[in-house]
Amino acid sequence: MSQTKPAPTLSSELLLGIDIGTSGIRGVIVEKAPNTNPAPAPLASASVSMPLPHRQGPNSEQTADLWVQTLNQLFEALSETGYFPHVTRMALDATSSTVLLGNHQRQAWTQALMYDDKRATEAAERIRQLAPSDTAAHGASSTLAKVMWLEKYALNGRQPHEAVIFHQLDWVNAYLTGRCGITDENNALKLGYDPIHQAWPNWLNDLTGLPLPEVVPPGTPIGGILPDVVSRYGFNPELTVYSGTTDSIAAFLASGASEIGDAVTSLGSTIALKLLSDKPVFAPEYGIYSHRLWNQWLVGGASNTGGAVLLKHFPLETLKTLIPRLQTDKPTGLNYYPLANPGERFPINDPTLAPQVDPRPDSDERFLQGLLEGLVEIEALGYARLHELGGPEAKRIFTTGGGIQNDAWMTLRQQRFDGEIIPMKNADAALGITLLLQADDSKPHGV
Repeated sequence: MSQTKPAPTLSSELLLGIDIGTSGIRGVIVEKAPNTNPAPAPLASASVSMPLPHRQGPNSEQTADLWVQTLNQLFEALSETGYFPHVTRMALDATSSTVLLGNHQRQAWTQALMYDDKRATEAAERIRQLAPSDTAAHGASSTLAKVMWLEKYALNGRQPHEAVIFHQLDWVNAYLTGRCGITDENNALKLGYDPIHQAWPNWLNDLTGLPLPEVVPPGTPIGGILPDVVSRYGFNPELTVYSGTTDSIAAFLASGASEIGDAVTSLGSTIALKLLSDKPVFAPEYGIYSHRLWNQWLVGGASNTGGAVLLKHFPLETLKTLIPRLQTDKPTGLNYYPLANPGERFPINDPTLAPQVDPRPDSDERFLQGLLEGLVEIEALGYARLHELGGPEAKRIFTTGGGIQNDAWMTLRQQRFDGEIIPMKNADAALGITLLLQADDSKPHGV
């Protein structure tokens, strides 16, 4: 835990943002500020780890009560700072497409199927046959496919009309507020929600008989915190819990991106692109969907290329040795399309696309530079694809992930893109979620 500023005065209004991840939960407390770019520095922060999901074959699941137990440990740590009596607003983010079924008494009826659970292949085929092609509900790992699987195999005689669909975030919000059956637009997307018409489409009635949750925009007040949570941890009894969003969108908000044409590139094992747009783009053949962010849209796609390709060819220590020796001012002309395994969806849609990493020069430095040049070209093609399909040109590209430590990759990108390349020193989703809470009460909550 860290505390970076002196204790607030009684007149200070504080905000609490919480990020629920796969292996732990993190929280930050910030002051409400008129200027949120960049995001205010945290007054205090804490993180608590939790066991990873149980994974076996296509199955990946976790017990929902574990999230609440870990959250309570986080509250215990943060309560020691003395800030809780001044916290008036709270919002959380969580993993997308993690879901369970329960009831209105906040009892879990099933295990939570995690974001990477892929057991619902039968349901995915039904969705493919009946749902429109541009919905984000396609695939065995979609929320809808998981809900259909739980409905068929895990209700154990309970009445479907009494069930509540809980995304991971919804379950924790219900613990805090007592409100069940409410979710946010971003988490609802992979359940089949139509973000353009802001409604559940009729075709869902042919796929599930479960009641669908009420959907609100991110940053909407959903309820006051329950008295027992207030008394247990010393929260302000007037604290309001606001609807949140997914973890990746919270990380986008943390970047400082706020204008049409702002983008975030994340280089980890793969490369993920997100672009702030004034209109939605749906191109499921490229894995491109759009999340509504109030009167704007967050358009995203992800390539299979990325850091995993580099590690396939070089050990990490070798990469660290080679990168400073690259001659980034002298292009190799190798024209690679580096993939760790065959198959690509974005920016090229070809499930059989073979990695293109030949010819391999004798020089390891030249070969590595060719791989990095390939990553840069794929990123450029990705943003060009988003623009071609109706999104804006990328003007500022905020950059996160382990790639920002790769000076050669960053330099090659500066040479390739006309727009500004901005390394993000802090992609803290818990900090990003507090930006949902910074809006004036007289305006819609959002960026």
